[in-house]
Amino acid sequence: MAARLLEARHIVKRFGDNVANDDVSLALAPGEIHALLGENGAGKSTLVKIIYGALQPNEGEIFWKGERVTIESPAAARKLGIGMVFQHFSLFDALTVAENIALASPKGVPMAELSAAIEKVSAEYGLPLKANDRIADLPVGIRQRVEIVRCLLQSPDLIIMDEPTSVLTPQEADQLFVTLRRLASEGCAILYISHRLEEVRELCHRATVMRRGKVVAETDPTRETVASLARLMVGSEVAAVHRAPAQRGRPRLTLDGLDLPSKDPFGVALVDVKLEVAAGEIVAIAGVAGNGQGELFDAISGERLGERAAAVLIDEVAVGHAGVNARRKLGAAFVPEERLGHGAVPGLPLSDNVVLTRHGTADGLVARGLMRFARAAEIVAFVTERFDVRKGVPDPEARALSGGNLQKFVVGREVDRVPGLLVVSQPTWGVDAGAAAVIRQSLIDLARSGSAVLVISQDLDEIFEIADRIAVISRGHLSEPEPAATMTRERIGLLMAGGAEKKGAA
Repeated sequence: MAARLLEARHIVKRFGDNVANDDVSLALAPGEIHALLGENGAGKSTLVKIIYGALQPNEGEIFWKGERVTIESPAAARKLGIGMVFQHFSLFDALTVAENIALASPKGVPMAELSAAIEKVSAEYGLPLKANDRIADLPVGIRQRVEIVRCLLQSPDLIIMDEPTSVLTPQEADQLFVTLRRLASEGCAILYISHRLEEVRELCHRATVMRRGKVVAETDPTRETVASLARLMVGSEVAAVHRAPAQRGRPRLTLDGLDLPSKDPFGVALVDVKLEVAAGEIVAIAGVAGNGQGELFDAISGERLGERAAAVLIDEVAVGHAGVNARRKLGAAFVPEERLGHGAVPGLPLSDNVVLTRHGTADGLVARGLMRFARAAEIVAFVTERFDVRKGVPDPEARALSGGNLQKFVVGREVDRVPGLLVVSQPTWGVDAGAAAVIRQSLIDLARSGSAVLVISQDLDEIFEIADRIAVISRGHLSEPEPAATMTRERIGLLMAGGAEKKGAA
């Protein structure tokens, strides 16, 4: 590269005995879209937090436009010209677009002037916003525009983007790519983090690959395949997912006119949801985040009870008024989106987390009224081996695991039960290619063994890889499931945007 905007040289970052970044170097040029790839725990997040000033390195140097700098805070990074769009938004629902952006803008700028700038800049970059719209009223794709425009108003020379398409429809992702290419053509550098390797091949000029805290490769992604990029990330071949044809059996989950009011002013109400998931199949529900996925999971799992018992049936038993444990005793299992805190208690060992979700099931954990903790430890060991859960000690606290390893454990803990019904939300959220393949194959194998599997996911690649039928949730309405073989990304995008009429049950 003739000119270098940013150089990170020989960065080392330690957390106790763990070396998160081990002699990492990275260089970015103006106008370059540069992918940062790696497995969970590879050190990507640590590196970008150092570049953005949220962490300080133990060793190494950072050069900005040829001069050595110390980036002491995110505010210092923004002052240099480094912006970041995080995967999880930092917006206040009750405030307007302009009010949210004002919180991160220099003090003293009149609101009218800021509002005009927001609408002008957003329109120029194909991300139109209305400054007076309230965040709570906006779909997730528009909320991401707010984050990007807030960043653009700072006139950055470098934008770090963390999994930016994870909340977008295919059409919104295409528009984002247009915007990023324009920014690059104007000289802005983009550091792009994504597990979606096909979009990396489509968008990025170069890619740096990290593994276990080290840089292991730098490559031109346009000359790679998805498989070769995954191989660089994992260090070995990623097993292909194999799916035999589905043989639909009897209905194991039936939603019959399920209504559920929103529990807060900014939630989504479920309206007349109808769905049938049969033994032997995987039904996937696609949708942009914030369209009722959480409410649907809560209604099926029993974390929220409905008005009619018959609105939810598990193996033809009405459970709309039954709680989580009662539904587990009927053979149902549930994996929530939030793994730490919802799927597992952070401060408890993995064996105790097994007990919490399986003490009421026929797993041999309770004998004559006494808990068999040795049996729970055996389950932990089995799940660890089958799902390649990497941990330092045999039975660590849940919070000691990396996000990807905890996800493998939580999914594996429920799959190991061989439940008659498994409902799993975002099964491979933030998980690397190797771990994703293990999880997806386990879901397929479970379905083909006779279980009914319902997957709620924002990852269309995942949905097309594992689903037999696909439905779309939009603003609390669920479309009729359609065969995955005939469903298209374009149709899913239209259904996500509410562009087709909601139909009845499967």
